[in-house]
Amino acid sequence: MSDPAARRHGPAPLPQPRGPVSAALITAWREPPHELPARLELDPADPLTDEDLQLTLLLCYELHYRGWAGVADEWEWEPSVLALRARAERPFEAAVRRLVGPQPAVPAAEVPAALTTLTRADHGPPLAATLQRRATLAQFREFVTHRSVYHLKEADPHTWGIPRLGGPAKAALVEIQMDEYGGGRPEWVHAELFRRTMDRLDLDSGYGAHVDAVPAVTLATGNLISLFGLHRRLRGALVGHLAAFEMTSSLPNRRYGNGLRRLGLDEAATRFYDEHVEADAVHEQIAAYDLCGGLVRAEPELAADVLLGAAACLAVDRLFAGHLLSSWAAGRSSLRPATVTDPPLPVAA
Repeated sequence: MSDPAARRHGPAPLPQPRGPVSAALITAWREPPHELPARLELDPADPLTDEDLQLTLLLCYELHYRGWAGVADEWEWEPSVLALRARAERPFEAAVRRLVGPQPAVPAAEVPAALTTLTRADHGPPLAATLQRRATLAQFREFVTHRSVYHLKEADPHTWGIPRLGGPAKAALVEIQMDEYGGGRPEWVHAELFRRTMDRLDLDSGYGAHVDAVPAVTLATGNLISLFGLHRRLRGALVGHLAAFEMTSSLPNRRYGNGLRRLGLDEAATRFYDEHVEADAVHEQIAAYDLCGGLVRAEPELAADVLLGAAACLAVDRLFAGHLLSSWAAGRSSLRPATVTDPPLPVAA
């Protein structure tokens, strides 16, 4: 992709396969749309960490975002692709539900308080504290590499919820998303702020540039939101996920920004994190009371799904954080072994 702007904003090049199913998809998508082989089966021992399954889901989901370079748009609605995606989603969703367990169907009026209890009780691996206090520059660059798979399309998966909601819940989601998209100012779109962080860290900030570098557990954090966003039946889980995301974001982002300052990076590198400290403190209340509270007042039967989405957000992110910290504790990179590089260190202006 020769045009720098096109490369930065997508579509991304097809990644390398990680197993027979993702390989079959990638091979098929280099040709005009046609029916996939009848039996492409996924039977992973652990769907949350299975490389072939998570890449297959990302491949299918990305057709509904910016697509893949060189892949015909018509593949998006090819029935055999949708059938394969459904076969991959079933074990993934089942694994997520097992991970978090059943959620209580609390009364609608108690949902905001239940979200507060859930998020305050979350004590995951201390990834943010580690990045603030003692992570090396190389480790911080790894963290940003992992997060780029989501943050370069930040807010897009949650935006699928807008046409699925009505009334106060819709208005609340639009209010949050307007901030995520910079209030109409391209330079303040959160994905663009993150791109500047990547640029200051001398990382390739092209859309989808690091898919090959990150493991399945990283792909799962983004695939989870796409799963919730692309299924109307999971709209409660989608807004619950967003609420947990916003309610647990301010302190970690403050720590990320401080960690970059400790490492000598400038304001252009920290702006993404600094912006989230203030914005997410406001979004926390909107998400819990206006978005989730508004939804369950209109559809009280979705209360358990809202809590499912929140619990899933926290649980899958704990797996992600645990992977990074355990890798670093063992003295190895958290990225996929074949993709680890040692680029020059950035210099703050």
